[in-house]
Amino acid sequence: MEKISHLGQTLTRWRVGQSTFLALPEKGARLMNWHVTLGDGSVRDVIYWPEASSLADFAKIKGGNPVLFPFNARSYDRGEIQFWRDAAGVRRPMPMHGLARQGDFKVTRLDAGGFAAQFVPGAEALASYPFDYEFTVTYRFEPFGLTCEYALRNLGTSPLPWSAGHHFYFTVPWSEGAVRKDYVLRLPATKRYKQDFTTGQLLPGPALQAEENLANPALIDTIHTGLRSNAVVFGEKGKPGDVIVRLGTAPVPPADAAIVTWSSSDDAPYYCVEPWMGPPNAPEHKIGLHLVPPGETGIFSVNVAVK
Repeated sequence: MEKISHLGQTLTRWRVGQSTFLALPEKGARLMNWHVTLGDGSVRDVIYWPEASSLADFAKIKGGNPVLFPFNARSYDRGEIQFWRDAAGVRRPMPMHGLARQGDFKVTRLDAGGFAAQFVPGAEALASYPFDYEFTVTYRFEPFGLTCEYALRNLGTSPLPWSAGHHFYFTVPWSEGAVRKDYVLRLPATKRYKQDFTTGQLLPGPALQAEENLANPALIDTIHTGLRSNAVVFGEKGKPGDVIVRLGTAPVPPADAAIVTWSSSDDAPYYCVEPWMGPPNAPEHKIGLHLVPPGETGIFSVNVAVK
């Protein structure tokens, strides 16, 4: 583990086995990059981070793993975006992807195996999610993988709503000369949705196979639920080095747990496979909305490995 200076920020770098991880825990608890040194000495990026000339707009950089909390993606209240309504009927603002990715964190553990960081709510968070809680992001790094755990501790007297998620930007393609159509995704979902970006409602999604080519445009912005397994696998067809994303620790996740597939364009150097606690706009439609009782802690854990 070492500290490095980059574009006016002090980053932390870990080397664990053949993996190297780069993060800025104090800003959004953000994992920025993960790459693996292969047996021939070459380097493969697993988590993508772009070449940037500035980190001034750090939260909006397309790369790494932005933390989506308390709610993922777009929230709506009665058709109006960037609002939500709590259990008491109070309407509150809620930015795209929530509050954590642009928020400050306090590092509570930093060692050779990873870090833990606790969210420090600012004015935006106090207006949007004015509850008594502790939200902690913990990373544990491994030679060929990582585990990231979210812990939401309810310090108040009423149930605490959340439906958090990850926004992993995976490097695709990762082999020289390969293109996106050379990669396949194995995702055992039984139900799929799209979100109506005008109203926030969930609409029926496309009919897809358990194995799909990553170049299939129908995958973009699709919400996959009813997962028959917690393991989602994607990689270059017929070659080693698959990425395995495990949503939770149970062999079969909760029925409303979701994987979202997205990329900004056909030729973007990344592809996002995003494990979420539930579909977007959970406070309104209640699908995938979780409640943490007073005095208890809710946990959401994800593991990513290269095989």
